[in-house]
Amino acid sequence: MIKEFGYKSIMAVPRIKKVVLNMGLGEAIQNIKILDSAVEELTMIAGQRAVVTKARKSIAGFKLREGMPIGCMVTLRGERMFDFMDKLFNAGLPRVRDFRGLSDKVFDGRGNCSIGIKEFIIFSEIDYDKIEKMKGLNVSIVTTARTDAEGLFLLKHLGMPFRN
Repeated sequence: MIKEFGYKSIMAVPRIKKVVLNMGLGEAIQNIKILDSAVEELTMIAGQRAVVTKARKSIAGFKLREGMPIGCMVTLRGERMFDFMDKLFNAGLPRVRDFRGLSDKVFDGRGNCSIGIKEFIIFSEIDYDKIEKMKGLNVSIVTTARTDAEGLFLLKHLGMPFRN
């Protein structure tokens, strides 16, 4: 990357800061048991305890009050982050139906990557028979890259499958 982008120092080379896994569960307003199962499933996937997220503001149309639990998330750093990324790139994403690689439009303009996974059963830790309801999963990979090109180069060389 130093040759490709002309960095003057090795410390200027982009790196991955963290990986955030998020499950938004709007159905948790009516059925709180869905939230408990989602926390357990996300904990199994990440290898780290999931935190319940609460609503920041009330929305009358959705019968949502401030402080109600509506999702769960996990922030991974260090070795757990790299273990999860290895599992995602080599075992999880290839199990997605009709998967031909990720688009290069998954970047936000600042080198960070966000992927939406419709069915989280692509991970081998999840027992398909114990799933009550299918839930989606958002994966955000936060990097120190300044542009999308730098982030794409970094993730491609770490093994993330992109379309050609």
